[in-house]
Amino acid sequence: MASSLTKDSVSPGTPGSEKTFFGHPRGLATLFMTEMWERFSYYGMRALLPLYLVAPGGLGLSAGTATAIYSVYLSLVYLLTMPGGWFGDRVWGPRKTVAIAGGIIMLGHLTLALPSSGTFYAGLGLVAIGSGLLKANISTMVGQLYDGPDDPRRDGGFTVFYMGINLGAFAAPLIIGTIGENVNWHLGFALAALGMALGVAQFLIGSRHLAAHSSVVPKPLSAEEKTSTLRKAAFWAAVAAVFYAIVGFTGHYTLNWILVPLTLLGVIIPVMVLTRIKRDKSLDRTEQSKMSAYIWFFVAAAVFWMIYDQGGSTLSIFAKSSADNSVLGWEFPVSWYQSVNPVLIMALAPVFATLWLALARRGKEPSTIVKFSFGLVLVGLSFFLFLAPLAIADGGHKAAALWLVAIYFVQTCGELMLSPVGLSVTTKMAPVKYASQMMGVWFLAVTAGDATTGLLSIAGVDLNKTGIVAAEAALAVIAGVAIWMYRKRVKELMGDVR
Repeated sequence: MASSLTKDSVSPGTPGSEKTFFGHPRGLATLFMTEMWERFSYYGMRALLPLYLVAPGGLGLSAGTATAIYSVYLSLVYLLTMPGGWFGDRVWGPRKTVAIAGGIIMLGHLTLALPSSGTFYAGLGLVAIGSGLLKANISTMVGQLYDGPDDPRRDGGFTVFYMGINLGAFAAPLIIGTIGENVNWHLGFALAALGMALGVAQFLIGSRHLAAHSSVVPKPLSAEEKTSTLRKAAFWAAVAAVFYAIVGFTGHYTLNWILVPLTLLGVIIPVMVLTRIKRDKSLDRTEQSKMSAYIWFFVAAAVFWMIYDQGGSTLSIFAKSSADNSVLGWEFPVSWYQSVNPVLIMALAPVFATLWLALARRGKEPSTIVKFSFGLVLVGLSFFLFLAPLAIADGGHKAAALWLVAIYFVQTCGELMLSPVGLSVTTKMAPVKYASQMMGVWFLAVTAGDATTGLLSIAGVDLNKTGIVAAEAALAVIAGVAIWMYRKRVKELMGDVR
């Protein structure tokens, strides 16, 4: 599969093979295809999920409950990247962890494909666990293909890898969404399992091209640590089993007994992790200052993702009930909206990259803080734009599809202002002691944002109401303006980071 995408090496001695993948180590083809198929399965299932949850032929849940489940699921995926990274570092090594993760994801999709509501949530849990394990380790293996951070091909390699993510995300709703909505929901989930199976097969076949140390456990657990970890895990598993057995046998169990604790964890754990790092007395004054600045970015990112990720839930559910999902009289599946963002990312990312370079040459490139504030303002403006189709629907009419496309366009521009910058600033501002953990901390901002959406939905807040949408939009814009107003103070805290 990968060999058809390789070509003769442009420079002798390139790691991995005499052939390269567009000038990069051949192992990049393996990771590119693995990630593409994993994203195909993930985004395909994600596009179907909220629609299946509310459909009469699906679970038939209310929009609020569907949004809560969707938000909790997303928050779990990103929350589990931290233990996923731990498994790669301490237990299995990155290569073995990714292989196991792919198998867990495939099993999760197969469980979702079963025509039984009783196994549905177990399937979601398996996909979340597998995604957390895979997401934390596959990027690490991309970096391991190169000769250290100064290898001139490194940034280009991650760019190629990122294209694999967006190719999978673009194709999935068009294929899986169409089959799921128009033929059979469970067949759609089964196609997601097939996509992950292809990804696992590609990974196993092409793993010989990966860096040798990708199979090494960097910091293996000692025998004492293994015993202690297993004992703690068994204890908390037993506590959970006993608690839910009591709740179930006494007849008090509802879905909220699962959703509420998970959403609370999604908010509490990010706060605890940031607090622990900030209060670490071993950090020097400069590192403490940078962490104070980083908290601004973290909170801003959480607000951003709280709104942005509703593109797959709140907007999707609105489109199902209140939008004219057609072009020139031809009706398309609602899940196809989820292909808009990845295709816009692929189209606009080079434009933004060129713009920053052009401004940098003139000494006018916006600072990290300004980019962050613009990203927040844009995601807020996208929800102010959402007020127009809401008003059209309230008037008894169907909103045009282009309204939703415009919302996704504005959100994508905001994402390109905030997300790449957030990844970069996280690596630059990380204390030396926490260098390997800080990327997981960045993903916790997504967890916090999605968990907040989940809590609002569980509390009965209708996220498709004009007042709530306007309030969320105003929150993002105010947060963006606040960061811009305090940019000088944040710059001082950042020290030499720009």
